[in-house]
Amino acid sequence: MPEAPFFLHPQLAADTVPVGDLPLCRALLSNDANYPWLVLVPRRPDIVELIDLAPADRAALGAEIDAAARALKTITECEKLNVAALGNVVPQLHVHVIGRRHSDAAWPRPVWGAAPAIAYDPAVRDGFVTALRRALGVAG
Repeated sequence: MPEAPFFLHPQLAADTVPVGDLPLCRALLSNDANYPWLVLVPRRPDIVELIDLAPADRAALGAEIDAAARALKTITECEKLNVAALGNVVPQLHVHVIGRRHSDAAWPRPVWGAAPAIAYDPAVRDGFVTALRRALGVAG
């Protein structure tokens, strides 16, 4: 029986801009200019929890989180990185990699609900996505 196709949860699609596909994950930029915020979504169907991934995929996810975190740190020179896989609102497994600064809208609290999302200016967003693609070695 063939594996079910991968679909991106509609809420993730609505709240993000595609960056590109890593070997395991689709990398997305959260469209919230308050924080440099990547979302990694393993391209596996019906995955809800980290423990639902095969061992090799869990290892690949760890490597891709590392790559995303390093890209954000290099590009944004953020002071802190937050990494989280919550899934309380969107059940599809996804990992948030968020660059934080002491001056950001939520510091030192978690980013969720701390400030209304501010959409990126399209030119700024496109430049950021280009830099992320270069740092992650992915095509758009």
